[in-house]
Amino acid sequence: MTLHDKRLEFEKNKKIYESKKVTFIGVDGFDVYNCSIPFSWKGENYIYGRVEKHDEWARSWVKLFKKTGEDEYTLVPGSMVYQLEDPYIAKINNILVMGGTHVEKVNGQISTYRGYFYKGDDLEDLYYFTTGPDYMKDIRLVQFPSGKIGVFSRPRSEEILKQYGCESMIGYTEINDLSELTPDLVQNARIIPNIFSEGEWGGCNQAYILDSGKIGIIGHHCYHGENDTQVYMNVAFIFDPAEHKIIENRILATRPCYPEGIAKRPNLVDCAFPAGIVMREDGKADLYSGIGDSEVGRVTIDYPFEGYGKIISK
Repeated sequence: MTLHDKRLEFEKNKKIYESKKVTFIGVDGFDVYNCSIPFSWKGENYIYGRVEKHDEWARSWVKLFKKTGEDEYTLVPGSMVYQLEDPYIAKINNILVMGGTHVEKVNGQISTYRGYFYKGDDLEDLYYFTTGPDYMKDIRLVQFPSGKIGVFSRPRSEEILKQYGCESMIGYTEINDLSELTPDLVQNARIIPNIFSEGEWGGCNQAYILDSGKIGIIGHHCYHGENDTQVYMNVAFIFDPAEHKIIENRILATRPCYPEGIAKRPNLVDCAFPAGIVMREDGKADLYSGIGDSEVGRVTIDYPFEGYGKIISK
């Protein structure tokens, strides 16, 4: 069964309990999309968002927003601004790690892009501490109860396409301390086999340690649709680090699961780039996603890692 067929099967049987847009206040004239997951820090609730003019691309900033209502976030005045795309967060050793993609240009043309990483316990004063490899997005971190840190990579290159038939793959390795997070380590993370089929691509967006020892991943799984459309879907991967393999891949949401809206470009009308989930008191999960590279949506779904353990909270 092709990924497109799996998508059609999902659409027939999907269970979406609520579907909303997330509103961002304080950035009039700009889109906010491809956000981090919402997170709590020192008693307040926040989210990092990618802020960009609708008619521009690869000229964005990451800014901090504070929750001020249901599905509503307001820009934190005077907070740090990062010249990054697609922010994400992890809590490592009781500090916040925030990462995103920094795009470099020469004479207006993109020359390379890399993951930049910041850390600290003060949201107003995070420190830049390391960089990922050239031409790699979507590097993600997650910490085990033992203190060991899992690192997911996402190599995407002509070499990957030639070797695997996929436009990108996901790699995984482990470190003992953030000081070990270097470009070489990420670049050489061992590839996880059999995730994507020919012509597909994807990556890890947020990882969660499960009490079974497995890792639950909220990720994106993509393929080329009709009329040059890039189809991005929200998925859950179940990863077994001991066996270094994916044991299940589930579609969680597609672009039509979210409210209607405008896309940055015509080929992104079917794009849903996930941030991750926030568990609810009723046992369901709120799944957050960028939609159309223009907005942020939230859908309520069943627990995406059912059958593989509960999330160990940090």
